[in-house]
Amino acid sequence: MTNWTAGQKWRSVLLLALCQVMALSLWFSATAVIPILKSQYGLSGLQASLFSSAVAIGFVSGTLVSAVLSLADRIPPRTFFASAALIAASANLAIIFFDPTSAIVVVFRFITGVCMAGIYPVGMKMVSTWAKRDTGLLVGLLVGALTIGSAFPHILNLLDTSGLDWKLTLMTSSLLAVGASGLIAFVTLGSDMPKAPPFDPSLAFYAWTYKPLRLANFGYFGHMWELYAMWAWIGLFLFESFRISNLENGQFFANLGTFATIAAGGLGSLIAGLAADRFGRTTVTITAMAFSGTCSVAVGFLFGGSPLLLILVCLIWGISIVADSAQFSTCIIELSPRNMIGTMLTIQTCIGFLISLATIHLIPLFIDLLSWHYAFAPLAIGPLLGVIAMAKLRAQPEAMSLANGHR
Repeated sequence: MTNWTAGQKWRSVLLLALCQVMALSLWFSATAVIPILKSQYGLSGLQASLFSSAVAIGFVSGTLVSAVLSLADRIPPRTFFASAALIAASANLAIIFFDPTSAIVVVFRFITGVCMAGIYPVGMKMVSTWAKRDTGLLVGLLVGALTIGSAFPHILNLLDTSGLDWKLTLMTSSLLAVGASGLIAFVTLGSDMPKAPPFDPSLAFYAWTYKPLRLANFGYFGHMWELYAMWAWIGLFLFESFRISNLENGQFFANLGTFATIAAGGLGSLIAGLAADRFGRTTVTITAMAFSGTCSVAVGFLFGGSPLLLILVCLIWGISIVADSAQFSTCIIELSPRNMIGTMLTIQTCIGFLISLATIHLIPLFIDLLSWHYAFAPLAIGPLLGVIAMAKLRAQPEAMSLANGHR
């Protein structure tokens, strides 16, 4: 690789990461303002859940259609990304013109989620064109961008001094997504993408008929059982904990703590990417899930206690809960035929986010049944099953194609 090519690679990869941060700020833009909406509009627990789950439902719907039609392998990726970001930004911005408790808001969140199918998996496919013995690092960078984008709305809440309250967060994230739709045109691809196979919906089942792919997907599903439920509810968890502990400016510190917890995953993703390329994908994913599963049980015992100790555990949880995410996607890239990578990634994310819907809506039930002290503990089931799946993948001969033979 020449110096010119290396420079072009990192310019394109970093610009793509920036576009991901900007566009994916839409995902949690409404979730971030739930505490404010609960206070001002009396938002119910179900309505609060729908603010997060409607996006995930939309994403699942969008990725399902994309997978069946192989859209990620048929539509030029920059076109797909730009169009999806513009439509999502419009749907997100439209929310500010309606009562937050109205059903139309859930529809707009759903549309936003549908469009995410043209952003997240498509971005991973684009970055894979630059991979050369560093796939884990590059995909880790993209997942780190997703993490920062997901956390960004919480920091927007802290910067609001205009009196627009929750509307400012939605407006800003929408503008960022519009910017991403324009910047993506300047991202170049590292190699030509193979022509997609002839249209055949049955190709989607390759993710299940090929055992190594199936095990990598099962590991990802365990990860997703935990991830988005934590991201969706950690802000309210911290807010309620700080309220009970009588911490002054509890809302401010809850927003700051939520941003730090989610954003810390970006660092975890990068570190894990470097480690996985050197020591192995299964090694890193098993380790990360062991840490995150432990934190999901431990964090509840600190509810209402020392804010500093609680934030420390949340930061560890935030780092470990995302550290493995990119490596599951990287496994799919390394185990799939090159002309099916986009579709295989889309299938993985589609089912993973479908699973996340269950836990997003189960958390309020767990709160009622178990209290905040134990509400997150059932999330540990996912990492436990994920560890088992990745241990089985490690034993497969095909695992030698992962991480340059490091498994």
